[in-house]
Amino acid sequence: SAAVGRGGLAAEASRRRASRRGAASVRCAALEEGRRRTEEEEKTRVVMKFGGSSLATASRLEEVAELIGSRIAEEGLEAVVVVSAMGSTTNGIVSAAERALHGEVDLSSVRALHVETLEALRAPASVGAEVRSLLRDLESLLDGVSMVQELTARTSDLVVSFGERMSCRLVALALNNAGVRASAHDAWTLGLRTTGEFGEAVVDESSYEAIAASLATILENGEVPVVTGFVGRDAHGRVTTLGRGGSDLTATTLAAAAAFDEVQVWKDVDGMMTADPRVVPAARPVPFATYDEAAELAYFGAQVLHPISMMPARKAGVPVRVKNSYNPSHPGSLIAATKPPTDQLVTAVASKRHVTLVDLVSTRMLGSYGFLATVFDVFAQDKVSVDVVATSEVSVSLSLDKKQHLSDDALHKLAAVAQVDIKKDRSIVSFVADVSQSTQLIANVFTVLARNDITVEMISQGASKNNVALVVRDDHAHLAVTLIHDCFFATNSSAASDLPRADRHSPLPV
Repeated sequence: SAAVGRGGLAAEASRRRASRRGAASVRCAALEEGRRRTEEEEKTRVVMKFGGSSLATASRLEEVAELIGSRIAEEGLEAVVVVSAMGSTTNGIVSAAERALHGEVDLSSVRALHVETLEALRAPASVGAEVRSLLRDLESLLDGVSMVQELTARTSDLVVSFGERMSCRLVALALNNAGVRASAHDAWTLGLRTTGEFGEAVVDESSYEAIAASLATILENGEVPVVTGFVGRDAHGRVTTLGRGGSDLTATTLAAAAAFDEVQVWKDVDGMMTADPRVVPAARPVPFATYDEAAELAYFGAQVLHPISMMPARKAGVPVRVKNSYNPSHPGSLIAATKPPTDQLVTAVASKRHVTLVDLVSTRMLGSYGFLATVFDVFAQDKVSVDVVATSEVSVSLSLDKKQHLSDDALHKLAAVAQVDIKKDRSIVSFVADVSQSTQLIANVFTVLARNDITVEMISQGASKNNVALVVRDDHAHLAVTLIHDCFFATNSSAASDLPRADRHSPLPV
């Protein structure tokens, strides 16, 4: 019966592929019609970015290719596609690199996914050779790591770049199978150059002109360029990465460089949400947000967009639309310089878990300037970044991300000028809102938190004037998010006060 089941599945897969081939023929005709229809019109130019969850399997690649093809045909778009690695490939490569440090070289799961995808997409010999060559190069690199038992930041960047490099070739293949002329490009071949440290490289804006010229040439040739997200090369030709989530930054960079009309970031959710739906099941999509609001939400825990990815789009004035590749008919969220007027006071609520709160009270007569200057000089020397800050004449409270730690030397220097109180296991709960009405907003929030015995240990309003951040205990964070969300989004305004107290609240995902 298992053999029959497998035979049935194979037949169904064959039927789907045949259906797609038929659809591809129809789409070719539709594309030609779209080209004729827009021949005398100025096309809307978009960068379409797809994350790993949208590209998890060969079937998903085919569906994404159909989605791209239908958008080009129906809307007459001129598109550039930016891709992340397939599924959890980056995590798989990172794990393989860590094992290689201990003498074990095993790429079996990464190899299996990409070889199976090549077979499922009926890859021509040329594409198959490219992907298999990349797999061999990656394995050779890991052999070297295993022999020297060292993984430098430079080598690590080179190792993790292979996921996007294979993915862009497979997505280009899926597009060509769907009747859309496409070509695969490593980002550096378009001229994208980076500066800065390995693992957190910065795009060199002087490379924008070369990027624009490269994209123009490819598009004029009637091709859809499929570009690696996340990776680049520095001035010395060394492969660098933009940090986790950096594919969003690649997309906004290409759009800014080539003055595109829009960036479409295709995820597995219906756009930005009013809260993390794992914490607040009643969370709903945010239809519109400003660049500032999106950046604040990203920084304080909303994981839809990379915190830095808004910067090129904002600077160039390119709108960013967040869409769901599993539900493409949903309008998603539009992020731009301004948004339509609304009666909704709060845009969204986010939280950042496992931060450290540092309270410093001056023990010397330094005055505000001398005290703060001394404190922040210590943090600068220790290369520790601060999340949120609240200050007075003789005291300062600040929070540190879970990756940031003060050295013993830094703590000793701080203790020489201040009483130091460090509180771990804290969370930042942030709400993006119309803070021109901050008095009313904060009053409502503090009232509902007090009813549930949640103590706010620090409050800070950012310089952007659209964000209020509160620091609470980690074990109160999810309830605080739920309470604040219900306070402003529940259909019944009394819902928040009826929620259970914190000591009776059931655990929620970390």
